Amino acid sequence: MAHLRSRRRLALAVPVVLSLTASLGFLPTAASAASAASAARAAATTTDAPVSAYVVNTRTDRHTISSVQRAITAAGGSVVATYDRIGVIVVHSADPGFAQRMRAVRGVQSAGATRTAPLSASGTTDEGAVQYLTGAEAARAAKASGGGAEPLEADQWDLRAIGADRAAKIDPGSRNVTVAVIDTGVDDTHPDIAPNFSPGQSANCVSGKADTTYGSWRPVDADHYHGTHVAGEIAAARNGVGVAGVAPGVKVAGITVAQPDAGQLFFPESVVCAFVFAADHGVEITNNSYYVDPWQYNCMDDPDQKAIVDAVNRAQLYARGKGVLNVAAAGNSNNDLDADALVDDSSPDDSTPVSRTVDPHRCFDIPTQLPGVVTVSAVGVKGAKSYYSSYGDGVIDVAAPGGDKYQIPDTPSKNGRILSTLPNNQYGFLQGTSMATPHVAAVAALLKSAHPHATPAQLQALLKAQADNPGCPAGPYDGDGDGVVDATCAGGKRVNGFYGFGIVNALRAVK
Repeated sequence: MAHLRSRRRLALAVPVVLSLTASLGFLPTAASAASAASAARAAATTTDAPVSAYVVNTRTDRHTISSVQRAITAAGGSVVATYDRIGVIVVHSADPGFAQRMRAVRGVQSAGATRTAPLSASGTTDEGAVQYLTGAEAARAAKASGGGAEPLEADQWDLRAIGADRAAKIDPGSRNVTVAVIDTGVDDTHPDIAPNFSPGQSANCVSGKADTTYGSWRPVDADHYHGTHVAGEIAAARNGVGVAGVAPGVKVAGITVAQPDAGQLFFPESVVCAFVFAADHGVEITNNSYYVDPWQYNCMDDPDQKAIVDAVNRAQLYARGKGVLNVAAAGNSNNDLDADALVDDSSPDDSTPVSRTVDPHRCFDIPTQLPGVVTVSAVGVKGAKSYYSSYGDGVIDVAAPGGDKYQIPDTPSKNGRILSTLPNNQYGFLQGTSMATPHVAAVAALLKSAHPHATPAQLQALLKAQADNPGCPAGPYDGDGDGVVDATCAGGKRVNGFYGFGIVNALRAVK
């Protein structure tokens, strides 16, 4: 995330909008009576106004897209990118009434602003700041690591928790499988990442249009560490250096979507670009350890937020239709995503947040609540739900180690967080559903390696089948130990709100 904020199902239908309507209950968009000519005149009056970003979602036939593109130009908009196969057009405009004008254009199914502040001016799902591995900690870990283990592996309790250390000896994964990390950038020069990095499947999508210039996927600075940490968790090589990934034989790619500033926000047009790019470049699995900014929950009765859900859902369904399994974090708000109501007091996060009460069945945390996406909750070393992890009966698919500072492991560092790679050849600890998600993506990669012809739906079923479910806690759940009940687990031993179908198991996946 970089602004370190807590955030927290199948088949691609043709046309895509029908799938969206069926799965998310889209509401009809109210149309304006403004003509294209009046829109152009209105745009002309805002020449000196700040430029904002929009998504315009249309039918996918060539005639409609061409017609809408002409209407966009007539209204003073500038097309940044057109994803004609899913009917999503990314636009910049200085006219604050641009989206409303577009909703009146024939063929436009939804349109809205992707942020609440101008371009001139996301959040990832890690909880708290990074803790860099010190020299003394590295020395203790190296001393404790046994023969055949990576130098820092003694501090990787998470590998042992899901049998990944033993799985690697049976099948470390296939180089024919690539996991794309949609995130803040990946430092492919890191010695633990370089052996498995795929530059041909990497890009920078920040603008909403893919930039494949060599190195464009790298983080802009060391503060954009999140994507590199995630990439290491998935596929850090077993090469006698540093740490090991859960699937050290698969390839990993980086698709940068975070804005290159202090906010590191993940805006919709960047995420749309990333899903389409991954789908068109042979990626098998995407890792999504973030929520799409600026809204933690996107409500379908708001035309801008509806357009955001529409655009991102079209993109992820397109990827799924091309054989990509999308895995996403449930978030770090300790929210019950199956509750009747939640308080969202952090949106919009690109301007001034306003507290509001939302129904998570009608207001969606995306991409994690989109159809077909694997939703992941986090656990600590004891196998209990992490104190910060969001949950929800019927929402969570599987769980995985994400770390928990209150659950202390018997490791050299005694650090309950997850150790992985950081930019500039560094290593450090992070916790969050951001860290749980790559464990699931990596186990999915192991399953894909063993079952190369498996569809996304089949992979998702395999993930659920090999998981170990501890069941709901016997007593009240008090994650931080302060004597207050923090969450209630609904469901049974087979499926429940804390763990979904259970905690993923790498060893069982390769067997």
